Amino acid sequence: MNETNVITAPAYVPGHSLLAGKSVLITAAAGAGIGFAAARRCAEEGCRALMISDIHAGRLEAAVEKLRADTGLNDIYGQLCNVTDEAQVQTLIDTAENKLGGVDVLINNAGLGGSRRVVEMSDDEWNSVLNITLTGTFRMTRAMLQRMQPRRRGVIVNNASVLGWRAQKEQAHYAAAKAGVMALTRCSALEAAEYGIRINAVSPSIALHDFLRKSAPQELLAQLASREAFGRAAEVWEVANVMMFLASDYASYMTGEVLSVSSQHA
Repeated sequence: MNETNVITAPAYVPGHSLLAGKSVLITAAAGAGIGFAAARRCAEEGCRALMISDIHAGRLEAAVEKLRADTGLNDIYGQLCNVTDEAQVQTLIDTAENKLGGVDVLINNAGLGGSRRVVEMSDDEWNSVLNITLTGTFRMTRAMLQRMQPRRRGVIVNNASVLGWRAQKEQAHYAAAKAGVMALTRCSALEAAEYGIRINAVSPSIALHDFLRKSAPQELLAQLASREAFGRAAEVWEVANVMMFLASDYASYMTGEVLSVSSQHA
């Protein structure tokens, strides 16, 4: 698709109180990516309280202050957490439960990418991506279900990727991790359904934000964006919008689903 056929992004969608009265916990939400966009959307959709976590203290503090200033929601908190550390995961869940008066919605956004051909990939590179992206999502889900199941309610939304379906060079570790997130979503959803808890996932293709622009060649980003149905990358808030739907009561009969936020074509 050439530039003349690019369909521009629509205007930013205002909130519709989709999360009114709910509390939300989001991992890896400091900065300019999908997690921060989701945090902003949660506040705009009327959540009563919000906690975001990240591994960068300064960025986390700045994100909390910006969210409070931009949305007018005062009950926004930050908590450092590395999802590869079970003790930190437990501390995050405990703190969120206390600060938020119980967590209604968990959004698992933490993930790590990178580019490396399989023949050149080290065990450390493979394990690091899997540990954060897949096992980190598992740790958070396990800890959250232990709190949600006795209440017999709650929602978990995972961030997967179309690379769980598509093939792309130099992405074997990330694709394997995201395919694992999809499988984890489906299997854990069946177990959680017995307690009235829903678990779903979004599967973005390419969503541009500052961190991605700095970490990937511009030529590659442009090439990937041009292959999408609209000829452009998604805005991060367009992915966050789908997360809001899955977190809301409008998706009350959906569980174990992975919704593509793209056209899926390779």
